Amino acid sequence: MSSSRLRGRKVLFIGGTGVISSACSRRAVELGADLHLLNRSVSSARPAPEGATVIAADIRDTDGVRAALKGQEFDVVVDFLGFTPEHVARDVELFGGRTGQYVFISSASVYRKPSTCLPVVESVPLENPYSAYARDKIACEELLARAHHAERFPVTVVRPSHTYDRTAVPFDGGWTVVERMRRGKEVLVHGDGTSLWTLTHHTDFAVGFTGLLDHPEALGETFHLTGDEVLSWDQIYRTVAGAAGVEEPRLVHVPSDAIAAYDARWGEEFLGDKAHTMVFDNSKVRRVVPEFTPSVPFSHGAREIVEWFDADPARRTVHERLDALMDRLTDTHRPRPS
Repeated sequence: MSSSRLRGRKVLFIGGTGVISSACSRRAVELGADLHLLNRSVSSARPAPEGATVIAADIRDTDGVRAALKGQEFDVVVDFLGFTPEHVARDVELFGGRTGQYVFISSASVYRKPSTCLPVVESVPLENPYSAYARDKIACEELLARAHHAERFPVTVVRPSHTYDRTAVPFDGGWTVVERMRRGKEVLVHGDGTSLWTLTHHTDFAVGFTGLLDHPEALGETFHLTGDEVLSWDQIYRTVAGAAGVEEPRLVHVPSDAIAAYDARWGEEFLGDKAHTMVFDNSKVRRVVPEFTPSVPFSHGAREIVEWFDADPARRTVHERLDALMDRLTDTHRPRPS
């Protein structure tokens, strides 16, 4: 059955205007959902779609949310803003008995690294000693599994990997990296640049995601949901460089643990996730949502990103601290003549 099952369904998105959720909001409305967005404020970069009902409330204010929802019930509730066990425990309390499906947005960073199974399937063990973010997501999933088994809480877990839109340069430091490319400066690439990575355009994600909503086969299940295009990090950097009009970027490979030694928080991003090859088997979600066929190549997405940043000089900001750190690391690890 197609995602038209959402027509007339009352759906609540907690969030709904972020990188991932904005595309999901637009598609849910297009499919006929009665969509409600619970949000503190609406993003100017990603406004709420026409036809959605915006409920102004802070999800961290439980009493305020109760008052804003006024005892309403929903066919589906999706939390795009749940990051800790405390967050999802509050959701279980708020929505238990008030929704036919609760969807938790977890993360593919929860999988053990390096993976002993490629492509990665949903049953790969969950373990990430490097990333506090991933460990919190694992704890959230464990809490929701207990609620599902003990209280029949109708949960579905979705694990995105690296999902982007036109506002999201896929590098730590964001536009800083593109600016360095354009200036002819060296650009830091973690590892040796050959590890494989999966990038997912948010409109492709939205197709698979909305297909899981109000779907009986999704209850009690976990799905990762990613694109199918697999690129090395060197290819990703060169694709962005090409979109930015740089024929050949000056790439310098720096070990991830060396980055972590200079900056623990930045290093966590690599050691806990990006340093490892991550390729995903999406057959489980395709069995439930056959229309999920990612179609936006990163070459197209990279052009969208560069065009969006170039349209407004105010968007092209340089992160001074990371820019300086890149200078130090590339100078240290630049290949020397033998």
